[in-house]
Amino acid sequence: MKAAKKPIHAVTTWVRRQPPKVKAFLGVVSAMTALVLLRVIVHDHDNLFVAAEAVHALGISVLIYKLTKEKTCAGLSLKSQELTALFLAVRLYCSFVMEFDIHTLLDSATLVTTLWVIYMIRFKLKASYMEDKDNFAIYYVVVPCAVLSVLIHPSTHHHIINKISWAFCVYLEAVSVLPQLRVMQNTKIVEPFTAHYVFALGIARFLSCAHWVLQVLDTRGRLLTALGYGFWPIMVLLSEVVQTFILADFCYYYVKSLMGGQLVLRLPSGVV
Repeated sequence: MKAAKKPIHAVTTWVRRQPPKVKAFLGVVSAMTALVLLRVIVHDHDNLFVAAEAVHALGISVLIYKLTKEKTCAGLSLKSQELTALFLAVRLYCSFVMEFDIHTLLDSATLVTTLWVIYMIRFKLKASYMEDKDNFAIYYVVVPCAVLSVLIHPSTHHHIINKISWAFCVYLEAVSVLPQLRVMQNTKIVEPFTAHYVFALGIARFLSCAHWVLQVLDTRGRLLTALGYGFWPIMVLLSEVVQTFILADFCYYYVKSLMGGQLVLRLPSGVV
């Protein structure tokens, strides 16, 4: 076992000592390598989106276990859950009026469980809620997302309200995890179940991003024109990339902690 850990420890130590620009380059190379592997291994790239939904559901299951068995919501951001409920509600509205499919049912289930989590934090487990650590002002993300959705939205044949709503939920989803990252930044110590949940979000968002990128490559860019014209197609892809890279640093330290056999994740300053 010791011999097996030495190469991993050597690699992680080397990476940790590199300057930020080198770490960013290594992260991009790792992401590109993962995309190439997914393109080769997964033949139907629509399955990546289903896998993203499944991983997200797994993360929520971990969250439910924490709240019901551990009887504590310490380390969780109520504001992140409220932002998640908001973009899911808007996306459900868009699904019903624009295109009803299997993802509508999946989003419905996710919204119900998210509302349950909000209820547990607000009422049942309020005593363990770290309100002083959950100090991210959500209007810093809601207002810019609303303004951006008015300026840049799909150019489809749907009603303008529906197009703006669609854009709003895309933008808000990309940044909805920021309050949770602020809580972890304030506490510096992330207990296992919260870490598992946030890591699941990171994996789910990478798979969703991979789905869009590979779909664009498979259609030789035709998917972008199908989404509309102007800045909207680029903003869709940019939103997917942003929400992936927001969690990339945390996922690195999560994997590193897991390999080191540490149950509690300790974050260095400036990680999130």
